Amino acid sequence: MPIESINPASGKLIRRFEPLTAEVLEQKIALADEAFRAYRQVPLEHRAMCMRKMAALLEGEVEELARTMTLEMGKPLEAARQEALKCVACCRYYADHAAEMLASIAIATEARESFVRWEPMGIILAVMPWNFPFWQVVRFLAPALMAGNVGLLKHAPNVPQCALAIESLVRRAGFPRGAFQSLLIEVEQTELVLADERIAAVTLTGSEAAGSAVASVAGKYIKKSVLELGGSDPFIVMPSANLDEAVEIAVRARCVNNGQSCIAAKRFLIADEIYDDFERRFVAGMEAMRVGDPMREDTDIGPLATSRILERLEEQVRAAVAAGARVLTGGERMVGDGFYFEPTVLADLPRTAPVYREEFFGPVALLFRVHNIDEAIAVANDTPFGLGASVWTKDEAQQHRLISELQAGAVFVNVMVASDPRLPFGGVKRSGYGRELSSAGMREFLQAKTVVIA
Repeated sequence: MPIESINPASGKLIRRFEPLTAEVLEQKIALADEAFRAYRQVPLEHRAMCMRKMAALLEGEVEELARTMTLEMGKPLEAARQEALKCVACCRYYADHAAEMLASIAIATEARESFVRWEPMGIILAVMPWNFPFWQVVRFLAPALMAGNVGLLKHAPNVPQCALAIESLVRRAGFPRGAFQSLLIEVEQTELVLADERIAAVTLTGSEAAGSAVASVAGKYIKKSVLELGGSDPFIVMPSANLDEAVEIAVRARCVNNGQSCIAAKRFLIADEIYDDFERRFVAGMEAMRVGDPMREDTDIGPLATSRILERLEEQVRAAVAAGARVLTGGERMVGDGFYFEPTVLADLPRTAPVYREEFFGPVALLFRVHNIDEAIAVANDTPFGLGASVWTKDEAQQHRLISELQAGAVFVNVMVASDPRLPFGGVKRSGYGRELSSAGMREFLQAKTVVIA
């Protein structure tokens, strides 16, 4: 089947691509293998020079790249600009700090000298999602290329122009031919690539189903895998919180990227004594969000990325209502062209309902009343996911309890959950395993070699 780029704001086809043939795919893997043998010997200073050049190219082409993102997956244009600029910061961070991350670690033993050195693994296959079509890729490729690895990208099928634009940036930055290539292939071809003995490891950001499928193949061939999967992040507000700030950030945290972010706040757990006030303000905030053409500067929420995602969200909302949830605002797809869904707030969804266990990928918030911090922690952890959590309280004892007892890869206190190149990023439970970003992310695809000299 052809790979199609469709404008989610209109539902119209932008461009169609034919998947790579088996012969061309083989040529690209062979090129990557050849590139790795040479690139791993390239001095770190030269890699850093190329990475800084890539940052400069990204920065200089922000408007063009932002429009490509918005056109293919529908995020508001200003959000796309900020995504491109975040990629700039990531490239510069790894260019500046890779040397210290890759430095050997001396360990005192009885030997004259003993240390651990870090070596690149080889070709890393990256299976990436559409929701942050540049950031998800750059946060993989920046540490991977600085470490001496090479990359093959299997991007989401609805953002092929983003995939090709990233490959062009890497090439124009001066990295060797074959160091990073975008593979326009079908899902069925991904397993064939991962099974190839020249592929050293795989990283995937995506759904549980995709993660399970890729991890199964990686396990079969005894290859390293890193998975960043779904999330149903709690946003906990206790009585001591600054309610004005908490409500403002709550609306933004639910609607970021049109509600299509794995670390977006999705379940809002509000202390009983402030619940009614929070609900009233939060619903008003959601109703004030401006939905429309993502190319307009005043748009807060654009369309969902595909018709299938829109249909899935509609099914989930209907299932929630059937299970007993109350619709406080929204609840319907929007009439007209494009894949738009109303900003929606649901309350009182029974925790026994099957849909409660699912991730809502779109501007739909679930409100829950909790009577104390014990119940807040219990409800927050009552999910198969464990990516991030945002907690709002001025009480230091409560802060320590929430940090310690929440089952999540990250806990953000009195601030919205966000990824940062300086900090490890990843989840627990069915949100995946392994880490991206920081030195922890770089070392996921490095071999730790022990050296002992008598």
